[in-house]
Amino acid sequence: MFTFTVTVATGSQWFAGTDDYIYLTLVGGEGCSDKTLLDKPLYNDFERGAVDSYELIVSDDIGEILLVKIEKRKYWVHDDWYCKYITIKTPTGEYMEFPCYRWVTDHKEIELRDGHARLPSDDQTQITRQHRRRELEERQKLYRWKEWHPGFPLSIDANLHSDLPRDIQFDSEKGVDFVLNYTKAMENLYLNRFMHMFQSSWNDFADFEKIFVRISNTISEYVMQHWQEDFMFGYQFLNGCNPVIFEKCNKLPGKFPVTNEMVSICLERQLTLEEELEKGNIYLADYEMMDGIPANSTDPCTVQYLAAPLCLLYNNAKNKLVPIAIQLKQAPGPDNPIFLPTDSKNDWLLAKIWVRSADFQIHQTVTHLLNTHLMSEVFGIALYRQLPAVHPLFKLLVPHVRFTIAINTKAREQLICECGLFDKANGTGGGGHVRMIQRAMTMLNYKTFCFPDSIQMRGVGSKEQLPYYYFRDDGVAVWEVVQSFVTEVVNIYYDNDEAVQTDTELQAFVKDVFVYGLKDNKRTGFPKTIKTIERLIEYVTVVIFTTSAQHAAVNFGQYDWCSWIPNSPPTMRQPPPTEKGVVNVEFIIESLPDRGRSCWHLGAVWALSQFQDNELFLGMYPDEHFIEKPVKEAIEKFRSQLDEISQRITERNKDKKLPYYYLSPDRIPNSVAV
Repeated sequence: MFTFTVTVATGSQWFAGTDDYIYLTLVGGEGCSDKTLLDKPLYNDFERGAVDSYELIVSDDIGEILLVKIEKRKYWVHDDWYCKYITIKTPTGEYMEFPCYRWVTDHKEIELRDGHARLPSDDQTQITRQHRRRELEERQKLYRWKEWHPGFPLSIDANLHSDLPRDIQFDSEKGVDFVLNYTKAMENLYLNRFMHMFQSSWNDFADFEKIFVRISNTISEYVMQHWQEDFMFGYQFLNGCNPVIFEKCNKLPGKFPVTNEMVSICLERQLTLEEELEKGNIYLADYEMMDGIPANSTDPCTVQYLAAPLCLLYNNAKNKLVPIAIQLKQAPGPDNPIFLPTDSKNDWLLAKIWVRSADFQIHQTVTHLLNTHLMSEVFGIALYRQLPAVHPLFKLLVPHVRFTIAINTKAREQLICECGLFDKANGTGGGGHVRMIQRAMTMLNYKTFCFPDSIQMRGVGSKEQLPYYYFRDDGVAVWEVVQSFVTEVVNIYYDNDEAVQTDTELQAFVKDVFVYGLKDNKRTGFPKTIKTIERLIEYVTVVIFTTSAQHAAVNFGQYDWCSWIPNSPPTMRQPPPTEKGVVNVEFIIESLPDRGRSCWHLGAVWALSQFQDNELFLGMYPDEHFIEKPVKEAIEKFRSQLDEISQRITERNKDKKLPYYYLSPDRIPNSVAV
């Protein structure tokens, strides 16, 4: 007779416990135990947060335990159970850990491997090799690709959040219901009192404060006070919500015929425009992607407009980035003037407002939705389809796709769908946002997801020329620490390049991302195979950085920078001016969003800027998928390095009127979950 001590841990999230019957079977190299009901008479086991232990007596020697089988049978009503882990104390006193971190639903049997991570080549027994194959076959039935719109990255085959596999659903669907959250935001922000005046205009700029003052914070207040100033306009290209849109300009494009005479008064180094270009002090923000995108026409009572501006920026003698020329349409001509700081105050202000509105559209749809949300979903689906739970890369990456597929499914269900919430306030609603993503997909490039490469490609890597570009500085610091962590973990499991090349599951994961997620589009530059440890480290770093830091950088500042409506108008109600000297304050107010759309916009940016309940930040891995000591040591080192970055950022931000904290690791969630 052989006695095993079985310990079972139930999750602590809502509804994790169960009253159903739980059966367990041990599978060893020499045989199996009988299927045994885990039950303590007169004791309510498998409660939420419980850790229960049982004695399991096996009559014959079953050899080394290879698998633990769990089966749940209905007691009264359907009752899901969340199993965290199972530990086994063998008759010899050895402890074995079997991570689970899964929902056990219906009457399905699940099989667990012990916690040691293994590559496909590490499994030498038929039992373990078959287990890997069965697990992936089952997952591929659950996680299917689907094209939501032509030209989009592929997404999960699910129309509703409730259609998703239980393991990737939110613990509480109400917590991510966009309709409920926006309604709650409107109530919390006292915005409902304006909704009866939905399509009426504001009276003046001060009138916007009526929906702003109750929820103002340090940065948003500063924006409200200084939004009309050129330094504030330029600063947002560096450290606002969309700090990826501008690049160094070495030669002016022919479509933007700015002359030295136009801007010489703005140049502070006694150099000509051509000389400033040569010195690397001129930058360009080109919103060409907006050209030809149809404006929102879902409301027949309100005509809305979009523009595709170009904005020339100058790094002045004080190393502040300021605008020196703006053209509101792509094609030059007599009806498309180049606006300058020397023009009338109202002309220049409206030109800047148009740039900020275009910036908002690209930020929301391309920088935020496509490049973080949709790409993270691609990584997540491929992960579940091609990497079994025993694979070290699954263990490493699964915390970084937590709730991502769920939040995107909810967005397609309520937010960006036809007649969704996106249509209520945004100028690209009603289909324009779809056209933008389709266009952006033709320009998607793998190297832009490699943070240091993206900085160099845009020519903005010099701290000497752009000393206040905190997005760059903090992003590089976080990238390097993530890359160092990934390097340590990868080197534990891969001895050489051949081990990478022969890892069939890794290659299937990378291929799934490229062939299905990105529809075999070679122009993206995403690899179809990975042949070296160096490339593997880069690829895994891209996945972790995109799903954590990059999303944090472009998401959680939305309320800070976009809550003051004139600074980031979600739509415009008058066309771009075609001549100078005709704009007055009344025309600017009539151009800005009406009261109703302003309220919807404010509720949206507030809701999207909130962390999830019980958020897990970068380096926090409460689900212990890894049990090996070297990996645990690497995780501790990773956390320590992240803490150092957070401390440096906190110290830098002291007494700053505009602190930059979006890439502070203690504010970077592990995954795209909001």
